[in-house]
Amino acid sequence: MDRLAAEQDAPGAPGAEPVGTDATADGRPEPPLLAGEQETLEGFLDFLRATVLRKAAPLSDEQAARHLVGSDTTVTGMLRHLADTERYWFREVLGGVPLEDVGYRWSDGHDTESEWVLAAGASLEEALGDYRGATEQSRSQLSGREPAEELHGGNEVRTVRWVLTHMVEETARHAGQLDILVELLDGRTGE
Repeated sequence: MDRLAAEQDAPGAPGAEPVGTDATADGRPEPPLLAGEQETLEGFLDFLRATVLRKAAPLSDEQAARHLVGSDTTVTGMLRHLADTERYWFREVLGGVPLEDVGYRWSDGHDTESEWVLAAGASLEEALGDYRGATEQSRSQLSGREPAEELHGGNEVRTVRWVLTHMVEETARHAGQLDILVELLDGRTGE
């Protein structure tokens, strides 16, 4: 067994805490530089999750509910979408939890349009808290899993590796969209 594989199999499987052992200057978990495949993917995902929270948290409810593009996209809607996306991929697909038990908050997990539609008075803090909770559940679903493990939840067979890679892509895409929305809302730029 090579060193990276041994590190990946070492005790201390990922739980409800972010994977990165070091933190960036702004407190986000730094993805590990020398780690196994799964720990690296989880580290990048945790960094992106923290980036999403860091971008959105300073906004007011009013700012986070503003429509700046032609679609229903808002910061609060994006957080709600990301929370239910975490539930779909990590509870339903990875965990094999039946649809009715997944605990979707903003949609049914399959028709995601309702995640984006905000009622008057939608709370950014509620969406932030829900996203934090969903990511903690996701981390616990990963505990003891191997990258090549086949998953039979959802409608196709996938691997843990595929789900993690997809969630890095999905979260990075929305973090980039948040960069633009936040700059338009309050002028902040950067990671």
